[in-house]
Amino acid sequence: MDTSCYDVILVQYVMLSACPCPVTALVHALHFNDAMPGFDYKFLEKPKRRFQCPLCSKAMREPVQVSTCGHRFCDTCLQEFLSEGVFKCPEDQLPLDYAKIYPDPELEQQILALPIRCIHSEEGCRWTGQMKQLQSHFSTCAFNVIPCPNRCAVKLTRRDLPEHLQHDCPKRKVKCEFCGSEFTGEAYENHQGICPQESVYCENKCGARMMRRLLSQHTMTECPKRTQPCKYCGKEFVFDTIQNHQFHCPRFPVQCPNQCGTPNIAREDLANHVKESCGSALILCPFKEAGCKHRCPKLAIGRHLEESTKSHLTMMCTLVGRQRQEIMELRREMEELSVSHDGVLIWKLTDYSRKLQEAKLRNNHEFFSPPFYTHRYGYKLQVSAFLNGNGSGEGSHLSIYIRVLPGEYDNLLEWPFSYKVTFSILDQSDPSLSKPQHITETFNPDPNWKNFQKPSSSRNSLDESTLGFGYPKFISHEEIKKRNYIRDNAIFLKASIEIPQKIMA
Repeated sequence: MDTSCYDVILVQYVMLSACPCPVTALVHALHFNDAMPGFDYKFLEKPKRRFQCPLCSKAMREPVQVSTCGHRFCDTCLQEFLSEGVFKCPEDQLPLDYAKIYPDPELEQQILALPIRCIHSEEGCRWTGQMKQLQSHFSTCAFNVIPCPNRCAVKLTRRDLPEHLQHDCPKRKVKCEFCGSEFTGEAYENHQGICPQESVYCENKCGARMMRRLLSQHTMTECPKRTQPCKYCGKEFVFDTIQNHQFHCPRFPVQCPNQCGTPNIAREDLANHVKESCGSALILCPFKEAGCKHRCPKLAIGRHLEESTKSHLTMMCTLVGRQRQEIMELRREMEELSVSHDGVLIWKLTDYSRKLQEAKLRNNHEFFSPPFYTHRYGYKLQVSAFLNGNGSGEGSHLSIYIRVLPGEYDNLLEWPFSYKVTFSILDQSDPSLSKPQHITETFNPDPNWKNFQKPSSSRNSLDESTLGFGYPKFISHEEIKKRNYIRDNAIFLKASIEIPQKIMA
């Protein structure tokens, strides 16, 4: 049974009951609600049958006796029974007369003397006594539910009340141990953590301890662990490290090392100032790459340039000559790197129609291919072509020749050059539509021909006195038009050298 519900039932019944006796009122309360537990809960022993109301089967409350038959009932149960219009005794069905029904105080006293246990026995209360003593027991029962005397709207057992009053009641009176002010429990909870007199540690963990009202001033002006912005760069630092920061701060003002007089130069701008703005900085002459070693303050460099014009010009001429030689060497090396080393040259002549017209306007106009090597560390060769013909093929054929050029490895090779040479003009027809028909000519070099002897180092590809060996009538202008030898205004000429494997190895 819920003890709080029991107290409410008891109080309500005592207030509403016309019976002036609190013990009798208690008996009424024990039977007021039909949901109350049975006899085993209330009584140490089941009441004798003569104490039980035949109508409700419980201990009678305000027992009354029918004088005509002697049967006893609860006054309330009997009135409820008779209110249905049946004026007969519930036990023997004999007619009843209201005038023959009387209270039975003697039986009521016997019922109130029955031994019972506290209704909080299941919660731990071990009290037992007569029913009429239950009300006085409630005033001391540790398990009885009572309202908080501070009227905080909480109901709790009497044994929990001291703890509640001391620690939990929001309306309890609490005195602050720091400032001495008195608060209700609810107000004290809000006061905790903000009491100005409470002793607290600095939030910056500097180790200082003081009253809370002094904490703000300490944090702002005294704490060595407070953060403070650098007045030069604006970044924040812990106060006891900001002095060290100024030795590295990029915006810290420094003096120009050249003593030029410029004030407050930021440390990070100093290098640029010395290089670009400082009039006292020593600088090298702009012609230092040409060889001038003069160094003077920036303000004096103009006078130096005026006084040294002639010597600077001489230095520049020397530098240009040296760079020209280096460019030529680099160009030669680049050409060597781009040269083929497998004895095969495929030479694409683009813009063919324009070049043919140019050859027709210029007598014996020769086009030269990139040089190539027969093999690695081999002979250096070059192909030339006369698009409008040469000699017997002039004006009607394409002429093609090959010549030997001075190479890097000539002193290691056998002379004269004696390996088979094959020329081809390549058919550019689609192989999937028709089989390409390349035009090919092959010859073996004549060892007596001067062009196949070891070339001198002074010979170059434009030396007309060393005309190569080849075919003046390699292909006619009419033949070259029959298939796709010309495609996208370009032709491909191929030269290949047959070198034995033992030579290549």
